[in-house]
Amino acid sequence: MEAELSHAFLDVVEQAAIACAHTMGQGDRHRSDQVAVEAMRARLDSVPIDGRVVIGEGERDKAPMLYIGERVGRGANGENGLPEIDIAVDPLEGTNLCATGAPRAIAVLAASERGGLLHAPDVYMEKLVVGAQSKRSVDLDAPVAHNLHQIARCLDREVSDLVIVVLDRKRHERLIAEIRDAGARIRLITDGDLTAAIGAAVVGSGVHAVMGSGGAPEGVIAAAAMRCLGGEIFGRLVLDTPEKRARAESMGIDDPSRVYRAEDLASGENITFAATGVTEGALMKGVRFFGEGCRTSSVVMQTNPHRVQFIDTIHVKAQARRRGLRF
Repeated sequence: MEAELSHAFLDVVEQAAIACAHTMGQGDRHRSDQVAVEAMRARLDSVPIDGRVVIGEGERDKAPMLYIGERVGRGANGENGLPEIDIAVDPLEGTNLCATGAPRAIAVLAASERGGLLHAPDVYMEKLVVGAQSKRSVDLDAPVAHNLHQIARCLDREVSDLVIVVLDRKRHERLIAEIRDAGARIRLITDGDLTAAIGAAVVGSGVHAVMGSGGAPEGVIAAAAMRCLGGEIFGRLVLDTPEKRARAESMGIDDPSRVYRAEDLASGENITFAATGVTEGALMKGVRFFGEGCRTSSVVMQTNPHRVQFIDTIHVKAQARRRGLRF
């Protein structure tokens, strides 16, 4: 995938973030998600790709736009000879966070050459996410205390220094107790484990691992970020009903007990990951509006060329540009 496409994907997530940031704190999570989807879909139409959504808002009958299998980009409008790209999107990761004005909501997109992103069913996934220094020393099936001691050893820290992010859910009560018994600290979050996963792979973020189960589609997007950052995600689908197992089989998943890693979930050679902050976060600031426009904070990552860029952008309204506003 051409490196120049990263700029187009940056524009896609920026516009989605700006759109839903206008709804921040208004208490309408469905409206926040709707405007993010509409803005992202409109921007994707202009990208010079023959794109296919492999992770999106759901199946076609439940999602009018950015549904799984939808064609996007200029190729969807009949243009030929464009690169075939698979897209995984979360137009608003953290709809509740945006609706309440809480931190860490983002607009995010991952892309790869065709076949480079796992078409994951919309089920839970057991997850363990760590940074580059720890990824060869932990195991999804190892006891929690063992993994925490291994992470601490790799980072040359005490277990009591570690911060582990866990979604605040009843299903995690035992996990939380085990982390506390081992002596590590916990940051409980209400939503947004994808944002936390990115933080676990960034030195200085204050997050050393993410543990617990969350959405499998978000796991694939997190894997794309890990491919770019050098971190690792270990994941196993939670297929605890016959319906879920049948759905997974229909999507080509024949081993329900398989533990996936980043290169399994995001196997493409040319991965691009782009995200823009909607509300304030540790890695990206939220959208900030001012009289003449707004300012966004984003990250764009690629595997080829291998680079990570933190980008601050000022978006000036058309009427302000006509007045010759200078910065």
